[in-house]
Amino acid sequence: MKTKKQSISQFFKNKHLKKVTIVGILALFYLMAAFFLDYDLSSLSTLSDGWTWLFKYFIPDHQSTAILATIISQIFKTFLIAVAATSCAAFLALILAILGVKSAGLPVIFGILIKGFASILRNIPLTAWALILVFSFKQNNFTGFLTLLFMALGFLTRAFIETIEDYGSEKITALQVTGASYPQIVFQAMFPELTTPLLEWVLYMLENNIRDAVLVGLLTGSGVGFLFDLYFKSLRYHAAGLVILGIIVLVITWELLSIQIKRWIEK
Repeated sequence: MKTKKQSISQFFKNKHLKKVTIVGILALFYLMAAFFLDYDLSSLSTLSDGWTWLFKYFIPDHQSTAILATIISQIFKTFLIAVAATSCAAFLALILAILGVKSAGLPVIFGILIKGFASILRNIPLTAWALILVFSFKQNNFTGFLTLLFMALGFLTRAFIETIEDYGSEKITALQVTGASYPQIVFQAMFPELTTPLLEWVLYMLENNIRDAVLVGLLTGSGVGFLFDLYFKSLRYHAAGLVILGIIVLVITWELLSIQIKRWIEK
């Protein structure tokens, strides 16, 4: 009994020690960053002045409301770009995932290439994709669409492959023993069971793309991001503040709608 108590006590001590170690390592990294990057912590004392300036100049006024229709139009375009990019990426990712899973029966190298392709797309930063594509396609909505498409395609392909592989190779083997072909297994057994998690990944990606579309717009000259950049650089801060408010409304509205869609799917 005493040995059992000692082992339990040692277990919690080890767990506590790991937590303290992780916190210590993070604190060490922060101190190293502060030293090498020459952080000026005294600037924190002027934080209130920054907020005061923000609320003074970025609160929309009666003049900025005159361009409300333009802002709403660009916000709607931004939403459409995000939806189009996510939808196309989901369709392509599903095809790649079906071909890239181990149970597809294709050569192993095929799955490795698909996973490697997805990793490359996903691991190149969004801003890097935007800058690369701007040189090829110039600043327009199509460039913003491609930037979001490539990032979403890489993410969803990996997510779909992992979801399908979690379905269980035993189930697939059992169905193959009964004489079912791989396409039959995918469309008649796998999809009905995996529809919910796959759609949840798509909704999650769409939520991210709506946020990222604003940043992409700054770089690719598309949607509401370009409009914010235009007003900000021309010192029209009240109009820029109205753009920010519109973006916040869009993100919150979609997040609430996304929650309702997920609940409806799971019923």
